[in-house]
Amino acid sequence: DMKTDLNLLLECLKYQMDCPLSQKEALITIYSICQQNSEASEYFREIGGLMFINDLAKSSVHCIVKEAALFTLGIIIESNVYCQQTLCTSAFFEDLILFLLKKDSGVNLKRMSVYVILVLVSNNKNGQTYVRDTGCISLLLQLFRTTLSTSEKNLSGENTDPCYQLWSSVCSTLCACVNNPQNEDNQNICSSVFPCAREWLESCTEPEIVRPICSFLGLTVANNSYVQKYFVSIGGLDTLAKVLLKLMHDSCLSHSGMKLAVIVTKTLDACIANNSAMGVILAKYHTVAELLKLLSNETLSTGEKVSIILTIGHCTEVCEENQCELLQNNGLPLMIQVLTESQDEELIKAATFVLQNCKQMTEQLSLKLYDNSLKVTNAEELDVQVRKRCLQDYWKKAKEILHRIKSIEKEHDEERVQGEIFVDESSVANSEVLKSYEVNPADPKMYTERAHKEVSCPWLTSKSNNQVLVPSVTSAPQKDETVNAMDAASTSQTEQRNIPCSVTELQADSAPQSYSVNGKTACGK
Repeated sequence: DMKTDLNLLLECLKYQMDCPLSQKEALITIYSICQQNSEASEYFREIGGLMFINDLAKSSVHCIVKEAALFTLGIIIESNVYCQQTLCTSAFFEDLILFLLKKDSGVNLKRMSVYVILVLVSNNKNGQTYVRDTGCISLLLQLFRTTLSTSEKNLSGENTDPCYQLWSSVCSTLCACVNNPQNEDNQNICSSVFPCAREWLESCTEPEIVRPICSFLGLTVANNSYVQKYFVSIGGLDTLAKVLLKLMHDSCLSHSGMKLAVIVTKTLDACIANNSAMGVILAKYHTVAELLKLLSNETLSTGEKVSIILTIGHCTEVCEENQCELLQNNGLPLMIQVLTESQDEELIKAATFVLQNCKQMTEQLSLKLYDNSLKVTNAEELDVQVRKRCLQDYWKKAKEILHRIKSIEKEHDEERVQGEIFVDESSVANSEVLKSYEVNPADPKMYTERAHKEVSCPWLTSKSNNQVLVPSVTSAPQKDETVNAMDAASTSQTEQRNIPCSVTELQADSAPQSYSVNGKTACGK
């Protein structure tokens, strides 16, 4: 039935040349049959329908027929790779360029032409080459610069303006020209419009403008150090940081504002992922602190959390200012919480990446307790030194805990370390032990004895209140209280999750720079 219908529709097109409305209706029916139907699209190509519609788009004098023909071609190309290969020629790209250049071409006809270019280059390296060699990509960049007027950039809600729809289609097409597969030549060419994109972001934070520009920027700079450096050199990274700051303050973390902030965050990450040294630019905008606020939003999806944490990781990888900001805003407990509570492998890897940066950074800070590298004012200098002393005390206690755990592990078989070790005693003895816990829970001797009976991952989660047992870097604990608290934490059970820890991993002097580590190592870190 499908083949019969397509044959009849093709005949209708051929014999209704003087009736544009009938041809338009036939084209609409054809693309409704072929849409997302590879078999139908392939059959239509075999009976000559694809090339006939191509000729019809060029020869018809009726604008409505041209538009319908181009849209039908785009649907068929998108549905079948063989149809894409058939029309992926320099001659066809030149025909599309003519549609875009003709003065009598309306905005709708141009939009249909851009749509056909989009499906020709999508997932197609040959299409990406033709769009560059024919000069088509230069024309698309010109449309990117000039399609929208200043008034049209101030949008709100869903915009149905034809010029905006054309501009949005151009952005999507440029994204396909540089990505999947990545095309460095096209990335280098597209970087020529970075100054224009930066100016738009500075003057407008409407989602309808920010979202397409960020998608284009993110894919154009991805894995291309040359383009990344150029974008930073023109102040693009500063502009993105300002946009994120404005969104976080204006939206008060509303749902739409949060989603847009995540998109900007992904673009920021793409700009520094291959050169983390650029992250120092973000320190003056307190980007890490803003990202931690964004991460606390409960409506984030797992993928969005991964993107935010990876951005934090790249910001803190080599930049001491960002590392300190992470600690000062309680980023360390938050990362540990993500690590212990998450079931997602990618999220665990991302959190581990940040924690590795924290480990390296705290070791460096402990050696520079009196070196105020942040050049703070005299009024703030004393507070910074106190925080650093607290940090040194924290790691000293952590090392003591690790030493105790090592002693305990030596007394038990490795097979029994993976779970809780239950001592087979009489119920009376058990009740007496429990009673002693209740009478004097803060007795360090009692907790030390219990530590020889129970082995679990220490100082991650509190049994009583399910909170992360990591002292804040902003307040210095008393010595005796710290010892008791850490002793208790080192022996408390993590009943909600059974996470084995290896002392060898916990005491590793150095960690790999990459966050791609296995799950066990992630837990250990």
